[in-house]
Amino acid sequence: MNRPLDPGTPERFRADRLVDVLIPTRNRPAELAVTLSGLAAQEGVPGFGVVVSDQSDGEPAFAHPAAATMVRALRHRGHPVLLTRRLPRRGLAEHRAYLLATSAARYVLCLDDDVWLEPGALHRLVTALTELGCGFVGNAVHGLSYVDDVRPESHVHYEEWQGRPVPERVRPGTPEWDRAQIHPAANLLHVTQKLALPPGAWRAYKVSWIGGCVLYDREKLVDSGGFDFWRRVQEKHQGEDVAAQLAVLERHGGAGVLPSGAYHLESPTTVTDRDVEAWEVVLADEDAAQPA
Repeated sequence: MNRPLDPGTPERFRADRLVDVLIPTRNRPAELAVTLSGLAAQEGVPGFGVVVSDQSDGEPAFAHPAAATMVRALRHRGHPVLLTRRLPRRGLAEHRAYLLATSAARYVLCLDDDVWLEPGALHRLVTALTELGCGFVGNAVHGLSYVDDVRPESHVHYEEWQGRPVPERVRPGTPEWDRAQIHPAANLLHVTQKLALPPGAWRAYKVSWIGGCVLYDREKLVDSGGFDFWRRVQEKHQGEDVAAQLAVLERHGGAGVLPSGAYHLESPTTVTDRDVEAWEVVLADEDAAQPA
């Protein structure tokens, strides 16, 4: 029998750690188990914490025996894990704001519940953010079912940072906005293969935003507003990660990290109501606040 799982408490979890991993989830027990298994295999970042916040319609995903086993494995390997439920649902941005508030770590990794991280990925991200000193770094996710779908026209949007990233104002209709075309399918994997980097090497490149796996300097994310804009967007939205990253980019800069160790599970989305792009609302509010 799978014995009851101790969820932990926010008071015991919250501590001055180097990294906390923040995972929102809903109706995805199998995917969550895979995501947690990737975290359990990470090396080089001892003692990182993990918060799972569940909004499933029924039993929480972390109660599934496979996911519960990975929670126990993480704890066995010295990683504090906090398991919470955030109901009723009030949208993606509110969920991420709640997760962010659980952490006092120097860095927070916003990791989607359908992303598997290869061993060494977290250590590479932490190394990159420490060395670059910007607001965030991220691993865009690979869709391996597209590995034979090579799109050279997208590769022109790959541009490396020469030195540390600097703050950038990225908006629709600009060349900077088009950088997002490097991330769909397996485009970034193909770029990485062409570069043929030696073992252990990594590169920082310019981005507009990154989905699925983003490591933030927590104080810089909070300084940029975090996800507090959730109160200004209706519940049925997407693009909350884009809104937060655009704000961090403008104040502190950010970068993608190549090679990426993040792999998308390519499961059907659980976010089926996407009436509003959160970033559009946030940018419209900013434009309205500008003096005439």
